[in-house]
Amino acid sequence: MTVPGVVHLGLGAFHRAHQALVFETLQERYGSQWSVYAFSMRNPAVAEQLAANHHRYHVRVSDGSGTRWKLCTGIGQVAVVAQAPQKLVAAIADAHTRWITLTVTEKGYTSDLANLLVQGLHARCKARHAGLTIASCDNLHKNGDHLRALCQAASVDQPALWDWIASSCTFPNSMVDRIVPATTPALVQACEQATGLADLAAVSTESFWEWVLEDRLVNPDDAAVLRSAGVQVVADVLPYELAKLNLLNGSHSALACLGALLDIETVDQVIAQPDLSAWVEALMLEDLGPGLTRQDWPAYAQSLLRRFANPTLSHSVHQICKDLSQKIPQRWQAPILRARRAARMPVQLAFAAALAIRYWQGASESGQTYTMEDMQAHDMHWLAKRHAGNATESVRTLGRLANLWGSELAQDEQWLETVRGFLQSIQDHGIRQTLSQLKPVGKTLAS
Repeated sequence: MTVPGVVHLGLGAFHRAHQALVFETLQERYGSQWSVYAFSMRNPAVAEQLAANHHRYHVRVSDGSGTRWKLCTGIGQVAVVAQAPQKLVAAIADAHTRWITLTVTEKGYTSDLANLLVQGLHARCKARHAGLTIASCDNLHKNGDHLRALCQAASVDQPALWDWIASSCTFPNSMVDRIVPATTPALVQACEQATGLADLAAVSTESFWEWVLEDRLVNPDDAAVLRSAGVQVVADVLPYELAKLNLLNGSHSALACLGALLDIETVDQVIAQPDLSAWVEALMLEDLGPGLTRQDWPAYAQSLLRRFANPTLSHSVHQICKDLSQKIPQRWQAPILRARRAARMPVQLAFAAALAIRYWQGASESGQTYTMEDMQAHDMHWLAKRHAGNATESVRTLGRLANLWGSELAQDEQWLETVRGFLQSIQDHGIRQTLSQLKPVGKTLAS
């Protein structure tokens, strides 16, 4: 049996359509040291599906030139942390393990996660094995630094262990970019038609992908190896991270709220409507992009519009709205503050903020209700429903939540009044009429 060299936490669709494919390429070129032992954190379904398929699964890759199916063999073993946490500890401590990667979503970075990692690292230290490169691949600002701080806090009563972790392990920051919708029954059916197999673990994605990784690795030779597979290993990830968080993730959350409220099911269907697409474009050009230090951000933003328009992905707007309260601080807060500190009002983002407040009421403009999956869904829905129809009280309540917007924006009266005005207009005249008043400033990306 192949002995994996990479332990991965988070067995969702994104990992299976992104890093697992990179590691598969590396296995083909450099051997089993890049094979993956993948752990689902709680849900056993995907692990069971993969185990039944000998850890193989299909990936559908679609772009403007067509669609192709690929059988992925990059995952060597699977397990579920909630069922057998000792397997994770043992895998981290195994002498063959070289890397740990994580895609556990923004809400997954908890003390429990850090405690598990530290337990494994403790066992590894006691066994006198080499340190590990531990790479967070989630949409968190300075994700590696954040994970390192969590692990330091988890080992605060074990200073000798932390000294070993700090001196032997690295926590590089990274940025990953690829659109990967959740697997649907329609995708499984399409897989069976194309391959003859009803693969419940199949995933669908686009041809575009990026993985930008900080050059802070335990084994410096890994940088050249990763570059050979298309990973960008750079001195500073921050310009790429902020561009992705703001432009892709930020616009995704905004257009998802817009689609949910207008009873539009998928991202490509939103982009197919000229007035909605023009607003997403203006949002990126006017509010999300200015101030970013990634030099090619206008071209990156333009590519996003083409990627969003890909009809094969069928990316559900409600899936993107999941955990909205955790995503807004990461995706919108920084560009709003950049504008406000430059004495400019980011009107497109103010409209997006009004959409978010309206979204938390739990029903579209036509009255269709939807389920909100969010750690704070109950509180947000209760507040939004309590003040539904009263824009002033809605913004006074939801717009002043410092954990959502940050303390500076929660006290910015001009910003709050602008959001209130848009919410009032949405209530009085509807989303589309309000949107028609938001004229883009200057040239658009397509011009």
